[in-house]
Amino acid sequence: MSEPALEEARPAILRDRAMDNLRFIRETMESSSSFTSLPGRAILIVGLTALAAAVLAAVPSLADQWLTIWLIDSLVATLVGGFAFMLKARRMDVDPLRGVARKFLLSLSPPIAAAAVLTVVLESRGASDAIPGTWLLLYGVGVVAAGSFSVRAVPVMGACFIALGVVAFMVPVGWLNVVLAIGFGGLHIVFGAVVARKYGG
Repeated sequence: MSEPALEEARPAILRDRAMDNLRFIRETMESSSSFTSLPGRAILIVGLTALAAAVLAAVPSLADQWLTIWLIDSLVATLVGGFAFMLKARRMDVDPLRGVARKFLLSLSPPIAAAAVLTVVLESRGASDAIPGTWLLLYGVGVVAAGSFSVRAVPVMGACFIALGVVAFMVPVGWLNVVLAIGFGGLHIVFGAVVARKYGG
């Protein structure tokens, strides 16, 4: 390559190297920072829908449908949380499928999947009384695991769910709906408010 051509190519080479370096720095920061794209207001809304589910499940004429009511609420919560998660990640310019956000989701997903499988197994074997404790316990495990990539409030919330899951295995059957309300309702409202106030919505 002639000297003039080399001089013309040098800025492009330097620019490409600079872009590679910036990309590497950004990916490193994404993988090492804490995940703050959790939508606190959405977590709070999820808590409110859980309280509504608990109220419905407490109606005597709907008592036999408690599992269906809570499963519908879990679907609503997933849709609300997922949509708000994507919106906040976009607002914060975070790719939800890369870096620490991806680690967060991958840590949370297996316990949730396990809870879904166990729900089917326990219901089919006539052990539905163990479902609330299973939900609370496994959700708490997932939140604690995912919380290692997030802000401090998240693993604390997970630990509270684990403790409540243990309680659910010890209380009388008549109290299970109340325990679910305290967990998926109360804990989500309290910690959702904390995340919304401290970490931007």
